[in-house]
Amino acid sequence: MMIRPVELEAIRRGEVDLAFRRWDRPRVLPGTRLRTAVGLVEVVTVDQVTVSSLRASDARRSGHGSLASLREAVAARADRPLFRVELRHAGADPRDALREQVPDADEVVEILAGLDRLDAASRVGPWTRETLRIIDEFPERRAPELAAELERPTAEFKRDVRKLKERGLTESLAIGYRLSHAARPCSTTAVRHGPGDRGAKVRRSPAPSGRPRPGPAGRRAAPLQTVAARSRAEVAALHGVRPPGAGTAREPP
Repeated sequence: MMIRPVELEAIRRGEVDLAFRRWDRPRVLPGTRLRTAVGLVEVVTVDQVTVSSLRASDARRSGHGSLASLREAVAARADRPLFRVELRHAGADPRDALREQVPDADEVVEILAGLDRLDAASRVGPWTRETLRIIDEFPERRAPELAAELERPTAEFKRDVRKLKERGLTESLAIGYRLSHAARPCSTTAVRHGPGDRGAKVRRSPAPSGRPRPGPAGRRAAPLQTVAARSRAEVAALHGVRPPGAGTAREPP
C-alpha cells in the first residue's frame, strides 16, 4: 500500500487515520504493519464502501479539506471497488533499534551464524560477505552499479540487500546503502573473512549472449589493437594483462 510522505507525516502526528483506495480486492489486511519512512503504520480495519456513504468526517480524517475534495480524489478508476482503510502509527521500525545497537562478542557470533545460514540457503552460493563488502566500500552508490561490480542482476542484488536490512546490518539511503552501526564491530569478520566466503564464489548469471561475463579487470583491459605493435615489456605493463598473457604475446619484427 503506497502512502505519500506528506500523508505519512500526518499519520505519525495523529492528524490522519483514514485512507481511501480503489482496488480490485483488498490489498492489505487488518493487523498488517507497514514499514514506512516514519516507522510502523498499522492497518486497523479495511471495509468496502460507496462514494455516497462518505461523510465530511471521512474527508477530515483522511487529510482532505472538504467532502468534495475527497470525492474528487476517489473519482478515478470508478469501475473498481472503493475501500476505506483505517490506519494508526504503531511506533518506530524495530530495525532502527537493531541498526543503532552495537553488538557484543556473543551477538557478533550470532550475526555471523545468521549470515552463514543465509549463504547455506542460497541457490547461487555464498553472497552475504560480498554484498556487505561492496556496500562498505561504496556507500551511497546506486544499486545497479553495486550489482554490476558483483556481476549480479540488480533485482537479485536488491532482494538480498533487503535480507541484510531485516537483520539491521544495512541502511537504505536516498541513493544506495551503507553499513549500520550494528555491522561495524563485526565488519572485519563479517565483510572480509567470514567462514561463508572462504574460496566460495557467487554463481553469476550468464550474459544475454550466453557467453560468460567478463570480470572487472577484463571489462577494463586493453583492446587487442593497442598491443599489436608493442614490445613484450610494454604489453606486460598494460592494465588487464597478466604475466601469462604477456608471455604469449609476440614482439613485432
